[in-house]
Amino acid sequence: MKTLLKSGLISLTLASAMPAALAQEKPASAPVAAADPARVAAARPVVEKLFPVGTYRRMLGETMSKMMDGMMGNMMKMPIAQIASMSGVAADKLTGMSQASLEEVSTIVDPHFRERTKLGMDAMMAGMADIMNDFEPNVREALIRAYARKFDVRQLGEINAFFITPTGNKFASDYMSMFMDPDIMGEMQALMPQMMKKMPELAERARKAADSLPPPRKISDLSKAEKDKLAQLLGVKANELNNSHAGEGTE
Repeated sequence: MKTLLKSGLISLTLASAMPAALAQEKPASAPVAAADPARVAAARPVVEKLFPVGTYRRMLGETMSKMMDGMMGNMMKMPIAQIASMSGVAADKLTGMSQASLEEVSTIVDPHFRERTKLGMDAMMAGMADIMNDFEPNVREALIRAYARKFDVRQLGEINAFFITPTGNKFASDYMSMFMDPDIMGEMQALMPQMMKKMPELAERARKAADSLPPPRKISDLSKAEKDKLAQLLGVKANELNNSHAGEGTE
C-alpha cells in the first residue's frame, strides 16, 4: 500500500513539474552561441521586467499549494488498481483487485492521509521555493543571454519601450504569474487524471521502443572485474551485490 501511494505521489509531482522541466531543458550536445555584449545590455532591462526578483517564490507559493491539493483530490478518487497499473504492476496481478478508490482505502489505513499529504507537499514546495529562489539569478542571466540571441538591439529597445508604458509594465510584471492563473491551473488539474490514465500505455510504448536492445544484464552475468568495479562504485562489497544494484528490481 505504501509503495502504491509513494509511486502515485511521485508520478503526480513529476507530472506537475514536467512543463517547467521541459522548458528549461537544454540538450547537452547543443552548442550555445555567445551573446553579443550590446544585445546583452539591451536585453537586461527587458528580462528584469519579465522575470523580476522573487518570481519563483511567488509562483511556488499559495497558488501552487492549491493546485497540488486539487491534483491530489483527483488522484484520491482514482481506483487503486489504476494506480497500481500506473506504478508498473503487471496486468495479471491486477485481476480481481478492488475498484475502490485510493481515498476509500487510505481513510482506513491512515484517516489523516489527506492532511498529512498536504502538509508534506506544502513543506516540499516551500523547500523547492528556497532552492529555486537561490537559483533564480542564474536563470535570469540565462534568459538575458537567450533574449540577446533571439532579438537585436533595436527590437529589444522597442520591447523595453513598450514595457515602460503603463500597459507594458502591467504585462511584463504579470507575465510569469499568468501561468499560475486559476483558469490555467484548472486546466492543468483536469489534464492530470488523463495523463495518469495514459501512464501504463506510455510506459508500454517506452518498453517496446527498446525491444530491439538486449535485456539488462544481471549480477550473475558480470565478470569478476565488473562486479568488483560495480561494488566499488556503489560502496558495497562484491558479495553483497544483488540485481537491484544492476537496475533490476527484486521481487
